[in-house]
Amino acid sequence: MAVYQRETRVGAPLSEVWDFHSNVSGLQALTPDFLNLRVDSVTGPDGEFDPDVLEVGAAISLSMQPFGVGPRQSWTSVIVEREYGDGTAVFRDTMEDGPFDHWVHTHRFFADGGETIVSDNVEYRLPGGSLGNAASPVAIVGFEPMFRFRHRKTKEQFEG
Repeated sequence: MAVYQRETRVGAPLSEVWDFHSNVSGLQALTPDFLNLRVDSVTGPDGEFDPDVLEVGAAISLSMQPFGVGPRQSWTSVIVEREYGDGTAVFRDTMEDGPFDHWVHTHRFFADGGETIVSDNVEYRLPGGSLGNAASPVAIVGFEPMFRFRHRKTKEQFEG
């Protein structure tokens, strides 16, 4: 299983950074334009459409068309963990349907004084069996610009 990680310090309190990352508008703000993201639907754990907060059981169906090339790629993620505690917070989403054989994205947040450390950890496996496994580490070429953008935009959101 390949793993991608990125961590950034943001000059804002944990509660504010957490709130920003807890809804679909945060996801949209943090997705680079070149991915041409479209959120097709968001369903809460109780079946509610477009919930304010992405709680455990919420499903996000979206599609992307990187650089406007090729067919749109559909993707459905489900929030499987969400905890906010004393100085830490985490939520985890798993891909239920999409272009990867396996995708688990863990978003962690740690309070550090008046700042927050934002950490992303993605465990993934490309399709294609052993060939996909061998090529999985190369996927960093696509992940790095996307996550660098997400972390930079998070900083800009709070630090101006």
